[in-house]
Amino acid sequence: MNIFKDKLCWVTGASSGIGQALALELAKENARLIISSNQQNELLTVKEQCLQHTSFCEAIAFDLSNPEVVEQTAREVQQKHGAIYLLINNGGISQRALAIDTPIALDRKIMEIDFFSYVVLTKAILPNMIEAGEGYIAATSSISGKFGFPLRSMYASAKHAIQGFFETIRLELLPHNIFVTIAYPGRVQTNISLNALEKDGSPHGKMDPGQANGIPADVCAQRYLRAIKKRKPEVLIGGKELTMVHVKRLFPRIFYRIIGKIKTT
Repeated sequence: MNIFKDKLCWVTGASSGIGQALALELAKENARLIISSNQQNELLTVKEQCLQHTSFCEAIAFDLSNPEVVEQTAREVQQKHGAIYLLINNGGISQRALAIDTPIALDRKIMEIDFFSYVVLTKAILPNMIEAGEGYIAATSSISGKFGFPLRSMYASAKHAIQGFFETIRLELLPHNIFVTIAYPGRVQTNISLNALEKDGSPHGKMDPGQANGIPADVCAQRYLRAIKKRKPEVLIGGKELTMVHVKRLFPRIFYRIIGKIKTT
């Protein structure tokens, strides 16, 4: 089922990892692509990869931590290209620091990138999408959006917030023929742990073992897009680590006993 052929699809965080894989999968379906990230050189490389499969791909580098820039970029994209058919809010940054050691300024930065940028961009494209009478919106959360995890206090907070916002607008947008999917990836082979922020704001610079042994990003992207096409409200993507989501729901006492043994040093 190819519902994205010749449709305008926008993927944020597309310069690497899941975002890059999503862009390439959409390109293979001949979507008209807008890809964005704050990494311009890497983004241009992804653009060239996408143009091997589709005739249109525009790369736009901008900073998700600046809400005014996010809103302005959305306005300019729509003025130039019209209504967005599919928006995948995927850009983000992780964290590797104890809550007590993380400055509020850094907490706010993570929340701005990982949550509020999704809200700003979604609200900016919705009027035209509603007028068009069709569309899809997706948001990349994490299994950290299902339960808290040590060293990721604000990252987990942003991912929990994604669930609250996008579950709400899913209900509000049903009368407009617009469908919303939240993806909850577990361990995926990306650079997210390398780029995660330490308490001083510097990159973590280390690949987590779980990340290195996760599923390939292209497999994640394929499952993600399949869920969007099926109009699934949410999709868990990963390996055996996803079991913990079900353990928490069904056996909370066992869940907290297991997760309480995770080392934070």
